[in-house]
Amino acid sequence: MKIKSASFVISNSNVRSCPNESIPEYAFIGRSNVGKSSLINMLMQKKSLAKTSGRPGKTQLINHFKVNDNWFLVDLPGYGYARVSKRDKKTFQKYITDYFLEREQLVCAFVLIDIRHEPQKVDLEFLEWMGENQIPFALIFTKADKLKPQVIKKQAEAYISQLLSGSWDEAPLYFVTSASNTLGREEVLEFIDGINTDYFKATAVK
Repeated sequence: MKIKSASFVISNSNVRSCPNESIPEYAFIGRSNVGKSSLINMLMQKKSLAKTSGRPGKTQLINHFKVNDNWFLVDLPGYGYARVSKRDKKTFQKYITDYFLEREQLVCAFVLIDIRHEPQKVDLEFLEWMGENQIPFALIFTKADKLKPQVIKKQAEAYISQLLSGSWDEAPLYFVTSASNTLGREEVLEFIDGINTDYFKATAVK
């Protein structure tokens, strides 16, 4: 997929205020220091489309970006660690939950995982919640440039094994990426393009 255009549309804290367009959208979410904004900018090839910050928890709203005039990229607040109050965390959690449970246009969520670390409890719990609520998702391992290729494979396989040792019957699809060297960019965009093709074929039939 070639990215011809990508522009900010709206930020809000209420899923009912999200754009009312019948086009597919893809949500990006992960722990607050996972490199989400950098990944989004890499995928879109725009340095400052999503705001990056050295302070975890910078994203605090549901942010919609329209891509190629036919799909939305949605940047969601991070879960887990963030330098905000407990009250604010509960607020973020509510509208993140509302978004996933109510947003009909969502066709896939990308859950970002820092490949340098062992499986974190907060990530595993979030993935469990996604599975229980039948939210379609794929994993994106970030910051792969920090590790050697053999270590990357080992870390990814260990993470998937951890999931399969729990309540998962089959492994989720995953991508290995780096915002620094564009690793995984084509694979993620091809995946999105394939879903979009099927989506528009289905809606055309209707």
